[in-house]
Amino acid sequence: MHAIVIEDKQLVWAEVPDPEAAEGEVVVDVTATAVNRADVSQRQGLYPPPPGASEFPGLECSGVISALGPGVTGHHVGERVCALLAGGGYAERVAVPVGQLLPVPAGLSLVEAAGLPEVACTVWSNVVDRDRLRSGETLLVHGGGSGIGTFAIQLGVALGATVLVTARAEKHERLRALGADLTIDYQTQDFVREVLDRTGGRGADVVLDIIGAKYLARNIEALAADGRITVIGMQGGRSAELDLGKLMAKRGRISSTALRARPPADKARIVAGVRDRVWPLVAAGLIKPIIHTTFPLAEAAAAHDLMESSDHLGKILLLR
Repeated sequence: MHAIVIEDKQLVWAEVPDPEAAEGEVVVDVTATAVNRADVSQRQGLYPPPPGASEFPGLECSGVISALGPGVTGHHVGERVCALLAGGGYAERVAVPVGQLLPVPAGLSLVEAAGLPEVACTVWSNVVDRDRLRSGETLLVHGGGSGIGTFAIQLGVALGATVLVTARAEKHERLRALGADLTIDYQTQDFVREVLDRTGGRGADVVLDIIGAKYLARNIEALAADGRITVIGMQGGRSAELDLGKLMAKRGRISSTALRARPPADKARIVAGVRDRVWPLVAAGLIKPIIHTTFPLAEAAAAHDLMESSDHLGKILLLR
């Protein structure tokens, strides 16, 4: 088969050995995969795959099962699926643990489904499973125009939350169409002031942050009493000073998570939660994959250029 390999920080379309399904795995013939920031970091040498994972980039895919490994039950060759991966999505075939398989949501094509597993599992595991966002609370999403952001907006709205987002001004109209109650231009506006003004000085109950160090102090200022901040990215750096006094005064909580290196059992639990709690919302049309554009898989380098420009809104897909 062919796959995208990383050579000297470049993406190269190359012939590689076919994967084999180990115990509890299936082989999926890939229809589409998606570009994530983690893929860019891996190409740059900043985010190596966890032990045992495929060396090829790609954290999600959709396709058709072509082989079953030993001990696999409940699945069959020819089944249409999408999947959360620890790597290997930028390839014609990939081996996937059965606990990380998801059905293609009702009403979606295989191509559309490729843009859901990583964002759905990331957002659900943090905003719902960890931070317990409830109806009537306020969710602040940084990077509202990203794949994570566009999904988080829709999930927050579906859960009955007020959703505030930071994003470039040119993306605001589309983000409001997705349900965002307030869009904040991080280039010209102070998101702390905007959040406090919108909430009558109360602040956000849950903050989903892809920026990291640059926003740490301001996230605490924008936080409501008993609020929860989850950091899932470090686009704004990894080290910052933390004022524990301000955090304690608000009884606030900060956590940080990464999905890729979680143990298989933990990923299977998250995937099951997404299947049971999120997929019905997708089937009902309350959440839709937001796809900016597609590229042929062999042109992954051009897709990375677009990702790094941040000129996209939603997901960038690679088609086999």
